[in-house]
Amino acid sequence: MVAELKDFIVAIELGSSKVTGIAGQKKPDGSISVLAMVREDSSSFIRKGVVYNIDKTAQCLTGIVKRLEAQLKTRIMQVFVGVGGQSLRSVRNSVSRNLPADTIITQDMVVELMDANWNLDYPDQKILDVAEQEYRVDSQLQMDPVGIRASLLEGNFLNILVRKAFFQNLNSCFEAAGIKVAEMYLAPLALANAVLTETEKRSGCALVDIGADTTTVSVFWKNVLRHLAVIPLGSNNVTKDIASLQMEESDAEQMKLKYASAYTDNSDIDPTLKYSIDPNRQVESRRFIEIVEGRMQEIIENVSYQIPSEFSDKLLGGIIITGGGANMKNIEKAFTTYTHIERVRVAKFVTTTINSGNDQIKAHNGMYNTLLGLLAKGDINCAGGGLSQTGDLFGNEETEGGPQLPERKARQAHETQQGVIRTQQEEQQAAEEARLKKEEEERLERERQEQEEAEARRRKKENSWWNRTKRKLGGFVEDLTKDE
Repeated sequence: MVAELKDFIVAIELGSSKVTGIAGQKKPDGSISVLAMVREDSSSFIRKGVVYNIDKTAQCLTGIVKRLEAQLKTRIMQVFVGVGGQSLRSVRNSVSRNLPADTIITQDMVVELMDANWNLDYPDQKILDVAEQEYRVDSQLQMDPVGIRASLLEGNFLNILVRKAFFQNLNSCFEAAGIKVAEMYLAPLALANAVLTETEKRSGCALVDIGADTTTVSVFWKNVLRHLAVIPLGSNNVTKDIASLQMEESDAEQMKLKYASAYTDNSDIDPTLKYSIDPNRQVESRRFIEIVEGRMQEIIENVSYQIPSEFSDKLLGGIIITGGGANMKNIEKAFTTYTHIERVRVAKFVTTTINSGNDQIKAHNGMYNTLLGLLAKGDINCAGGGLSQTGDLFGNEETEGGPQLPERKARQAHETQQGVIRTQQEEQQAAEEARLKKEEEERLERERQEQEEAEARRRKKENSWWNRTKRKLGGFVEDLTKDE
């Protein structure tokens, strides 16, 4: 029985196979105590990490929040959400400015480049996040160019894009469910922060998250995200390939979990061995191995293709594999064989200390690493007041003492931290604030121009022939009066 709670973080991950919600409390020592976790199947309305049915997704989200509230005995006022899926991709872009000789670069100049990059228009695509790569100052590359004298400033950026329609669908789901989004995070970056070490990101590494329908590749070097791509292949593809051996997908999934290996040496294959599908049917082990390895080789080769050539020899941190698909036997051997990168490790769990009695989390199988990464990144209290005595989750009755949630000021695009995505509401609010600011600047500029024009008219009038004559005549009369 959980007593009414005054503060906790709630995170929701929308995956291709399941939607999962989690609530946890952050402790002073940096650890996190998981208070509740629930999940629901999402295969009928989310495909490859992308929402296709808004109504069903909204119903699922409502159910997730209700079940979490029932366990917490406390209202949930807002949630943190991860954004991922097949629609994500990265594109490089450069913005340059020629400067007068010996100009000292200021922060305003850098912000101007960032704003110019954010304002790029990609057809049907939306910029979710921007990773600053480096700045070219004349002929030198700098991570921070402020304070340097130069005549050329060029900013290099990695833009993370998503299909506008898919992002709108995601926002519409939470609006339809009546759930306030505290903040949206780029799921691959939240995962990277949760499982990678600083040494790996600094020395160069590729993080590979093998999910149900997609595999996400994130490449880091010098602590900067250099490439992000989502491959539309995952562990479910292996299951479907096994099902082609004349069996149900449920049986194929069980066989995958029991027998599948990402790599098997030829000398270890027994041509006489057969695997049991059920008490009455069997399949040759060699045929089974060929099917599994063929699909895993395709996934790994696609991963290798997504590592940009200029970083392929700089990944001293190697390849880090995570996600549910990383549990397959001999997965490290398969990656080493097909990518020719010797350093490979499987991230079974996050680096943050997690205290939980939930068996699924305690399994340390990599399936909840992204969810735990989102939970760790959350920084705003999501708890409302306690539930009514009748147990009504959404009724008007509410026990007193629930904390007041602070309103976060809408940020302009360049003001957000990397990995943080502005919600549509925040974007609209920021756009309105920018409009009002522009109108105020235009009003002040008009007033300044009117003042200048009035001053010019006054000077012109003073310097006119008639006014000059009057002043001269007045002076002449004054002189005569003095003489008299």
